[in-house]
This record gives sequence, structure tokens and C-alpha cells, in this order.
Amino acid sequence: MKTYFRILRYVKKYWKHLSVSVFSTILYSLLNGATIYLTIPLLDTLFQQSDKSPAATTSAVQRSTSILPDWLVNFGNELATRFNEFVFTGDIAEILFRICALILVTFLLKNLFGYLQAYFLAFVEQGVIRDLRNEAYRQLHKLPMSFFKNERTGNLISRITNDVTVVQQSVAAVFLNLIREPLTILVFLGIALSISARLTLFSFIVLPFSIGIIAWVGNILRKQSSILQAKMADITSVLQETISGVKIVKAFGMEEYENKKFEKETNKYFKIVLKIARIRNVSSPLTEFLSVIVGVVIIYYGGELVLKEHTLKASEFLAFLFAIFQMMPPIKELSSVNSRIQESSAAADRIFEIIDIEPEIKDAEDAAEVKEFNNKIEYKNVSFHYEDNAELVLDNISFEMKKGEIVAFVGSSGAGKSTLIDLLPRFYDPIKGVIALDGIDIKKIRVKDLRNLMGIVSQETVLFNDTIRNNIAYGLLDMDFEKIKEAAIAANANDFIMEFPKGYETIIGERGTKLSGGQRQRISIARALLVNPPIMILDEATSSLDNESEALVQEAIERLMTTRTTLVIAHRLSTIRNADKIIVIDKGVIVQSGKHDELMKEEKGIYRKLYELQFRDR
Repeated sequence: MKTYFRILRYVKKYWKHLSVSVFSTILYSLLNGATIYLTIPLLDTLFQQSDKSPAATTSAVQRSTSILPDWLVNFGNELATRFNEFVFTGDIAEILFRICALILVTFLLKNLFGYLQAYFLAFVEQGVIRDLRNEAYRQLHKLPMSFFKNERTGNLISRITNDVTVVQQSVAAVFLNLIREPLTILVFLGIALSISARLTLFSFIVLPFSIGIIAWVGNILRKQSSILQAKMADITSVLQETISGVKIVKAFGMEEYENKKFEKETNKYFKIVLKIARIRNVSSPLTEFLSVIVGVVIIYYGGELVLKEHTLKASEFLAFLFAIFQMMPPIKELSSVNSRIQESSAAADRIFEIIDIEPEIKDAEDAAEVKEFNNKIEYKNVSFHYEDNAELVLDNISFEMKKGEIVAFVGSSGAGKSTLIDLLPRFYDPIKGVIALDGIDIKKIRVKDLRNLMGIVSQETVLFNDTIRNNIAYGLLDMDFEKIKEAAIAANANDFIMEFPKGYETIIGERGTKLSGGQRQRISIARALLVNPPIMILDEATSSLDNESEALVQEAIERLMTTRTTLVIAHRLSTIRNADKIIVIDKGVIVQSGKHDELMKEEKGIYRKLYELQFRDR
């Protein structure tokens, strides 16, 4: 229940809407009971059996409710007297008209308050789901890159979509079933007691059995529901991976392999769903059957009171039966509340697992507000590994670069170049050593300020299913179009953009699938140029391009690096010959450092070996 109460905390901000819903629920329940109570005078009038004397009414109430407190009995007698004085005045036709009018007005008000209760509850319910989903999404943006390396995309999507939807059921279960249904039961119980306390006692026979069944079913359902949500995450992951890699699937003719893999997951999900359905549906039939047993006993015993003892009128007995059987649906609904709460709690646990993760990368309490870069970047004895007890990816790295310099990082695949660069914008934090910006440890700079000083162009260009204009001006909603165009021109992108029928308003598809690799890269460069950061990070930005695209992109990159401090990870070494400093990394350690000409003089150096291999391949 701890998880469940945590869900309910999201309801606080909607207390006004909830209050209206609860108030409407109370009136709905009372009016629902009144519709049953009105059957007594209706039946008496139709069969001309009404006793209009207040004394007769009072004695009937006292006789049937002797177990109730005196004040309640007196209140009931007074209410009954007033009701009789209003209804049973005039001839039979007038009495019948008044009763029918009362029934009509009662049903009208009942349905009106039923609508208000449902609408305002839906507002609360959907508001809670929106807030929970938004909080989980915001939390994702706070988590470090290491979290996403260990989590499948499909699993995260499933938690924020499917699991949150399951949680929605628990909100309705509490504020609809746990308020309306008990109120309905109390109203009809009150009606039943006012007619015959002896008959009413029989309705409690089923409760001990129901409570045991509800607890048993609820515990099993929570366990199975947790398994079900995890399995849905597996299905989402397979689906996401297949759609993202559809080109490879088709290229290798793996359609049938992927089909079987997906069918395997859906079959597992199917079996779990059936098991949950079987368990969930056991509760309702058992509760209903036990209720029917009690109902049959009541009918038999009540018939004795009407036919033999003559302590009840037939109209009262029929109203009593209506009241008792009207209690069964809410009792049945209550029997499933615990099950739904357990299922929702299991789903909420998966959501709160994300929300409760404490971000590793966050602002220090005394974080400085830094808006500009003036001097130099320093790495001081920096070491790093990705997991606990894992092998070091970077080992005791130290270097510095001054403002305006271009520093290139070279090494074989897996040497640690990208990791070294990722530490600067704090995608990760080193396990040892310090990275300083203008002499300030970057851990003591606000993360947002730090990253605002940097622009990143990577080998894997990330674009969004939006217009070219909005991709260049990513997040800059009020950016002047002329500035966007200037950035595109500088990135050698304007010419190909204008070839599209809609120009800058062209939708480029998910991840920019309508563009070539070189075009995507130039859009990415234009985006970086528009932000105009003082520090640029280029992560193998031309490694996957053809010669023509590389030339255009390289020209754009050279414009990008002008007057900026630039860190370059270079795959093609010919592009970094003019760098102010080239740092060669091997197995996480700096093994060489210097300008191109200096490094080429070292005959046994790794840099010269890599350069000659690359030149020979060309």
C-alpha cells in the first residue's frame, strides 16, 4: 500500500475537482436510494393498500428499526410523516401524479449528479496520469548517459506509456469504487434496515467469505501484473529495435527470424494475460454466487414474514428486495478494487524506479553561474571507467588547451577518444582527477551553463521528425529566419535545402531519413553554428561520408572552427593536419602529443603508423 499512497499524493493539487466529484457522488448515492424507496408508495397506491395515517407510519418505523438509536428512529418517523402528508393528499389520481413526478425528478437529479461525479473524477484521473507521465519524462532528462547504456529504449517507453496507463485504473478505483460503492451500500443498507432489521442481518453472511477471496486474489494479481508489465516492455523493445533496424533486417533477409522472435514474446504475454484474467475473474463469480445464496435465504425468510406473520406489507418486502439486490453490484465492484490497486501498484513500482533514481550528474549546492569561456581547458590526472570494478577506459589523462586552439584526438577504435570528450560536457564524471574550465572544476559549474558553452557535432547525427528550419533552430522558437539561413549557408546546406519543394519547411522524417548522410551532417553543423558556442566538439564528423560530401562538410567544419576552441576526434587524419595540437591515445593513455609535422618525425610512433596506413589505403 506504500506505493499506492504515493500515487494518491499526486491527487492533492486537484482537491477542488475531487471535492465536487465526491459531493456529487454522495448526492448520486442518496438519490439512487430514493428511487428505490419511492417504489413503496407507488406500489401501495397502485394496489390501493396505502395507510395514510401518520401513526401507522410511525409504528412501522419503530417496529422495524428498534435496533437503531432513538434520535434516528424519531428522525425517520418525522421524515415519513412529512412525506405522507405531502404525497397522500387528495384522490388516487392526484397521489399517483405526485409519486410519478417525484420519481421523474429523482431520476433526473440522480443522472445529473452521476454525470458531474464522472466528469470531475475523469479530470482528476487524467490530471494525475499526465503529471506522473511528465515527471517520469522529466526525470529521464536528468539521468546520466550511463543509465541509457544499461536500459533498453523499448523498456523505458513501455514504462512511460503502458505502465502509467495501468496506474490510471487505481485512481478511478479509489475515488469511484471506494467512495461511490460504499456510499451506495450504506444508503441501501439504511433502506433495508428501515424496512426490516431482521431481514437485513442475513446480507452480512457473505462478507467473511468475500474478504478472504479478495485478499487471496489481490496478492496473486500483483505478482502477475508486475510480470505482465515487464513482458510488455520486452515486446516494445523488440518492436522498437526492429523498426529502427528495418534496413538491416531486410538486407540480411531476417524478416522471418524477427517475426518468430516477436511472436515468441507476444505468446508469452498472451499466456500471462490469460492467467491474470483467469485469476481476476474468479473473484466476481464467487462473490456473486455467495450473494445469491444470501438473496435466496432472504426471499424465503421474507416471504414467511409477509405470508405467515404479516409483519411486513408486500410493497415493503419488494422494496426491501430491490434494496438488497441493489447492494450486490457495488459489493461485486468492491471485490475487484483490491485487485486493481495491486495491479496498479505493481505498474507504479516500475515508474517510481525511474523517478527515484538519484541523478549522478547534477549541480553542486554551491555551483557557479558561468556564462563565458575566457582562458583554457585543463584535464588533470583524469581516470574513468563505465562500471564498478571495470577496466579503466582512461588512465591518468593530463593536458590543457588554450582558448582559440584546435586540439585533435587520434587513436584506434576503442582507445577512449569519445569517452575523453564526453567528460567535458559532463555526460559522465571522472572517477579520479579534475577537469577545469578557466581554473574552475566543471563539477562546480551549473550543468546547464557548462553545456551552453559547447556545441557538438557527432558522427551519429541526431535530427527530429520536423522541418529543416526547426531542426536547425532546435529549441530556439523565436529565432529570426535570416539567421537560420545564414547558418545554413555557412554550413553549405542552403543549396540542397532550396532544392526541396517546401525548402526550409520540408519535413525530413524520423532521424532525418529523407536526407543523405552528408546533408544530415550539414544540418547538424548549421544547428551548431546558429547557437554560436565558444567551444566546439567534433566527434568523427566526416568519418562515414563519401568524398564529395566530406569536402562540403569539411569546408563547413572549417568555418565552424574559426575563432572557436575546438576539440576534434579525427578518423581521417588528413583533416587535422593544421591542428594546434594532436593528442594520440592508446588503451586509455596519452602516448604522443604535438603538431602533425612533429609527430610524423617519430618513425615508430603510433600517429605516423596510422597516417601511413590511411594514406596507403587511399
